[in-house]
Amino acid sequence: MAVAVAGVLVAAGAITYSVAEDGSADTAPPAADSADAGFARDMAVHHQQAVEMSYIVRDRTTDEDIRRLAYDIAQTQANQRGMLLGWLDLWGLPKVSSKAPMSWMGMGDMADGEDGALMPGMATDTELKKLGTLNGKAAEVLFLQLMTAHHKGGVHMAEGCVDRCTVGVEKRLARGMVEAQRSEIDLMTDLLKARGAKP
Repeated sequence: MAVAVAGVLVAAGAITYSVAEDGSADTAPPAADSADAGFARDMAVHHQQAVEMSYIVRDRTTDEDIRRLAYDIAQTQANQRGMLLGWLDLWGLPKVSSKAPMSWMGMGDMADGEDGALMPGMATDTELKKLGTLNGKAAEVLFLQLMTAHHKGGVHMAEGCVDRCTVGVEKRLARGMVEAQRSEIDLMTDLLKARGAKP
Protein backbone atom coordinates (compact mmCIF):
# COMPACT_ATOMS: atom_id res chain seq x y z
CA MET A 1 0.00 0.00 0.00
CA ALA A 2 2.78 2.43 0.93
CA VAL A 3 4.52 1.72 -2.38
CA ALA A 4 1.29 2.43 -4.26
CA VAL A 5 0.81 5.73 -2.43
CA ALA A 6 4.42 6.71 -3.13
CA GLY A 7 3.87 5.90 -6.79
CA VAL A 8 0.82 8.14 -6.91
CA LEU A 9 2.76 11.00 -5.30
CA VAL A 10 5.60 10.63 -7.79
CA ALA A 11 3.14 10.51 -10.66
CA ALA A 12 1.41 13.61 -9.33
CA GLY A 13 4.76 15.34 -9.11
CA ALA A 14 5.52 14.36 -12.71
CA ILE A 15 2.29 15.94 -13.83
CA THR A 16 2.51 19.09 -11.75
CA TYR A 17 6.19 19.97 -11.55
CA SER A 18 6.15 21.51 -14.99
CA VAL A 19 3.47 24.08 -14.12
CA ALA A 20 4.99 27.49 -13.56
CA GLU A 21 3.84 29.83 -10.78
CA ASP A 22 1.63 31.77 -13.17
CA GLY A 23 -0.04 28.54 -14.33
CA SER A 24 1.64 28.50 -17.73
CA ALA A 25 3.37 25.39 -19.04
CA ASP A 26 7.07 25.18 -18.31
CA THR A 27 8.21 21.84 -19.66
CA ALA A 28 11.94 22.31 -19.15
CA PRO A 29 13.09 20.98 -15.78
CA PRO A 30 15.16 23.30 -13.60
CA ALA A 31 18.94 23.32 -13.94
CA ALA A 32 21.26 21.59 -11.49
CA ASP A 33 22.44 24.95 -10.10
CA SER A 34 18.94 26.46 -9.87
CA ALA A 35 17.23 27.60 -6.69
CA ASP A 36 14.66 24.85 -7.25
CA ALA A 37 17.30 22.12 -7.18
CA GLY A 38 19.29 23.76 -4.38
CA PHE A 39 16.25 24.10 -2.15
CA ALA A 40 15.19 20.51 -2.81
CA ARG A 41 18.65 19.18 -1.90
CA ASP A 42 19.21 21.38 1.14
CA MET A 43 15.74 21.09 2.61
CA ALA A 44 15.88 17.31 2.27
CA VAL A 45 19.02 17.31 4.44
CA HIS A 46 17.53 19.85 6.85
CA HIS A 47 14.34 17.79 7.19
CA GLN A 48 16.27 14.59 7.81
CA GLN A 49 17.80 16.06 10.96
CA ALA A 50 14.38 17.18 12.22
CA VAL A 51 13.12 13.61 11.75
CA GLU A 52 16.16 12.30 13.65
CA MET A 53 15.67 14.71 16.56
CA SER A 54 11.97 13.87 16.75
CA TYR A 55 12.63 10.15 17.03
CA ILE A 56 15.28 10.74 19.68
CA VAL A 57 12.98 12.74 21.97
CA ARG A 58 10.05 10.41 21.39
CA ASP A 59 12.04 7.71 23.14
CA ARG A 60 13.29 10.00 25.94
CA THR A 61 9.96 11.24 27.34
CA THR A 62 6.52 9.97 28.28
CA ASP A 63 4.87 13.40 27.89
CA GLU A 64 2.05 12.95 25.37
CA ASP A 65 2.16 16.54 24.06
CA ILE A 66 5.86 16.26 23.21
CA ARG A 67 5.51 12.76 21.78
CA ARG A 68 2.59 13.89 19.60
CA LEU A 69 4.49 16.94 18.37
CA ALA A 70 7.58 14.85 17.65
CA TYR A 71 5.49 12.31 15.72
CA ASP A 72 3.80 15.03 13.66
CA ILE A 73 7.12 16.68 12.81
CA ALA A 74 8.75 13.36 11.91
CA GLN A 75 5.88 12.24 9.66
CA THR A 76 5.38 15.59 7.94
CA GLN A 77 9.04 16.24 7.27
CA ALA A 78 9.77 12.67 6.17
CA ASN A 79 6.93 12.93 3.64
CA GLN A 80 8.11 16.32 2.38
CA ARG A 81 11.66 15.02 2.14
CA GLY A 82 10.41 12.20 -0.08
CA MET A 83 8.68 14.72 -2.35
CA LEU A 84 11.80 16.87 -2.64
CA LEU A 85 14.04 13.92 -3.49
CA GLY A 86 11.38 12.61 -5.87
CA TRP A 87 11.39 15.88 -7.78
CA LEU A 88 15.17 15.73 -8.14
CA ASP A 89 14.74 12.25 -9.64
CA LEU A 90 12.02 13.48 -12.00
CA TRP A 91 14.23 16.37 -13.08
CA GLY A 92 17.16 14.02 -13.67
CA LEU A 93 19.30 15.98 -11.21
CA PRO A 94 21.82 14.72 -8.64
CA LYS A 95 20.81 14.65 -4.98
CA VAL A 96 24.16 16.11 -3.92
CA SER A 97 26.08 19.11 -5.18
CA SER A 98 29.75 20.09 -5.18
CA LYS A 99 28.65 23.55 -4.07
CA ALA A 100 28.32 24.44 -0.39
CA PRO A 101 24.86 24.21 1.18
CA MET A 102 22.78 27.38 0.82
CA SER A 103 24.73 28.50 -2.28
CA TRP A 104 21.41 28.83 -4.12
CA MET A 105 20.52 31.58 -1.61
CA GLY A 106 23.91 33.28 -1.91
CA MET A 107 24.84 32.01 1.56
CA GLY A 108 27.30 29.24 0.71
CA ASP A 109 30.08 30.98 2.62
CA MET A 110 27.95 31.07 5.79
CA ALA A 111 27.39 27.33 6.01
CA ASP A 112 30.71 26.08 7.37
CA GLY A 113 29.36 22.76 8.57
CA GLU A 114 31.04 23.12 11.95
CA ASP A 115 30.29 20.11 14.15
CA GLY A 116 27.72 18.82 11.67
CA ALA A 117 25.57 21.97 11.49
CA LEU A 118 25.49 22.32 7.71
CA MET A 119 22.80 25.00 7.44
CA PRO A 120 21.13 27.72 9.53
CA GLY A 121 19.16 26.30 12.44
CA MET A 122 20.66 22.83 12.28
CA ALA A 123 21.77 21.25 15.54
CA THR A 124 25.42 20.31 15.99
CA ASP A 125 26.55 16.73 16.42
CA THR A 126 27.36 17.58 20.05
CA GLU A 127 23.81 18.84 20.66
CA LEU A 128 22.30 15.72 19.11
CA LYS A 129 24.48 13.49 21.29
CA LYS A 130 23.43 15.46 24.36
CA LEU A 131 19.75 15.11 23.45
CA GLY A 132 20.26 11.36 23.32
CA THR A 133 21.55 11.31 26.90
CA LEU A 134 18.70 13.25 28.52
CA ASN A 135 15.34 12.07 29.79
CA GLY A 136 12.01 13.61 30.79
CA LYS A 137 11.76 17.38 31.16
CA ALA A 138 15.44 17.99 30.35
CA ALA A 139 15.07 16.13 27.04
CA GLU A 140 11.81 17.95 26.28
CA VAL A 141 13.34 21.39 26.86
CA LEU A 142 16.44 20.74 24.76
CA PHE A 143 14.35 19.23 21.97
CA LEU A 144 11.99 22.21 21.92
CA GLN A 145 14.91 24.67 21.91
CA LEU A 146 16.77 22.83 19.15
CA MET A 147 13.63 22.35 17.06
CA THR A 148 12.63 25.99 17.43
CA ALA A 149 16.02 27.07 16.04
CA HIS A 150 15.72 24.36 13.38
CA HIS A 151 12.29 25.59 12.30
CA LYS A 152 13.50 29.20 12.15
CA GLY A 153 16.28 28.10 9.80
CA GLY A 154 13.77 26.10 7.78
CA VAL A 155 11.42 29.06 7.48
CA HIS A 156 14.30 31.21 6.22
CA MET A 157 15.14 28.60 3.57
CA ALA A 158 11.50 28.12 2.54
CA GLU A 159 11.05 31.89 2.18
CA GLY A 160 14.14 31.84 -0.04
CA CYS A 161 12.47 29.29 -2.28
CA VAL A 162 9.26 31.31 -2.40
CA ASP A 163 11.35 34.25 -3.65
CA ARG A 164 13.70 32.35 -5.98
CA CYS A 165 12.19 29.04 -7.11
CA THR A 166 10.37 28.87 -10.44
CA VAL A 167 8.53 25.53 -10.20
CA GLY A 168 4.99 26.28 -9.06
CA VAL A 169 4.36 23.15 -7.00
CA GLU A 170 7.66 23.59 -5.17
CA LYS A 171 6.88 27.22 -4.35
CA ARG A 172 3.51 26.13 -2.96
CA LEU A 173 5.18 23.49 -0.82
CA ALA A 174 7.62 26.10 0.46
CA ARG A 175 4.77 28.47 1.37
CA GLY A 176 3.09 25.66 3.25
CA MET A 177 6.32 24.96 5.14
CA VAL A 178 6.56 28.61 6.21
CA GLU A 179 3.01 28.62 7.58
CA ALA A 180 3.23 25.23 9.31
CA GLN A 181 6.62 25.80 10.88
CA ARG A 182 5.72 29.27 12.15
CA SER A 183 2.66 27.74 13.79
CA GLU A 184 4.80 25.03 15.38
CA ILE A 185 7.29 27.64 16.61
CA ASP A 186 4.43 29.35 18.46
CA LEU A 187 3.34 26.01 19.93
CA MET A 188 6.89 25.14 21.00
CA THR A 189 7.30 28.57 22.62
CA ASP A 190 4.21 27.85 24.72
CA LEU A 191 5.48 24.38 25.61
CA LEU A 192 8.81 25.85 26.70
CA LYS A 193 7.07 28.48 28.84
CA ALA A 194 5.08 25.73 30.53
CA ARG A 195 8.41 24.14 31.43
CA GLY A 196 9.95 27.37 32.71
CA ALA A 197 12.31 27.64 29.73
CA LYS A 198 12.88 29.97 26.79
CA PRO A 199 13.55 29.20 23.10
